[in-house]
Amino acid sequence: MNPYVPLLVMIAAATLVGIGGLAASAVLGPTRKNRIKVLNYECGLEPTPSAGAAGRFPIKYFLTAMTFIIFDIEVVFLYPWAVSANQVGLAGLIAIASFVFLITVPFVYEWRRGGLDWE
Repeated sequence: MNPYVPLLVMIAAATLVGIGGLAASAVLGPTRKNRIKVLNYECGLEPTPSAGAAGRFPIKYFLTAMTFIIFDIEVVFLYPWAVSANQVGLAGLIAIASFVFLITVPFVYEWRRGGLDWE
């Protein structure tokens, strides 16, 4: 059997689940719109009144969300290294240490800058 067959089956199943979910929500979902459902939802905060008709949202919410996403993805890269740490040898250990250092520097910078404070 071709070694790519399981991969193709998984891609087909993921595509089918995605398209099936969209189709089911289009068919079964509510179609009545009201004023609340059509409003833009950004972060749950009301726009400041001084921003005019367009309204402005505080950028702090978005910066915190992006910081979380960046550091969360970097931690995902650490998991395979942690599983195979005893098999990679000294060169792998140096690579892991340099990667940890490279994600520690921006984390400390973000912390010192106050990007992790909610207030």
